[in-house]
Amino acid sequence: MSIDTLKSQIPDFAKDVRLNLSSMGSDESLTPAQKYGLFVACGIASRNEIVRKALVAEAAAYVDEATLTAAKAAAAIMGMNNVYYRFVHLAANKDYKTLPAKLRMNVIGNPGVPKLDFELWSLAVSAINGCGMCIDAHEDVLRKGGVTTEAIQTAVRFAAIIQSAAIAVEAADVA
Repeated sequence: MSIDTLKSQIPDFAKDVRLNLSSMGSDESLTPAQKYGLFVACGIASRNEIVRKALVAEAAAYVDEATLTAAKAAAAIMGMNNVYYRFVHLAANKDYKTLPAKLRMNVIGNPGVPKLDFELWSLAVSAINGCGMCIDAHEDVLRKGGVTTEAIQTAVRFAAIIQSAAIAVEAADVA
């Protein structure tokens, strides 16, 4: 599978999604590791098997195993953190903010790839999962690391396109 295969599975009612997938595939504003790591992390976060397989296959042709592994780790760790920190943020009882999370997150400190790439993927997954605290935290690290507003916006745009592809594929099966 690849992005082209994925596009062929997007129904006509979601033509804009196909067009956005095309533009994402040809976008060169990020490094290959950043771009294809986003494909993997966001494909996994979409929770759609067709989208995940297509984007992981696409990425495998362009990046090494360390990048693929770190992108998978970003999706997994943000799956945990986004639930926890979204709860802390949304809960009326603010005592939760004063308690230690007691969650293992060692991969964030040592992801096996450049830290800012991992942060970019974590931000995009956090956008998919809707965790404002995590979005703010990762965006702050990226900005302090010199990542441009445009690169951050591209990462979140990719997350939005990938999530919309998952929805379009699932909607195609709705009678």
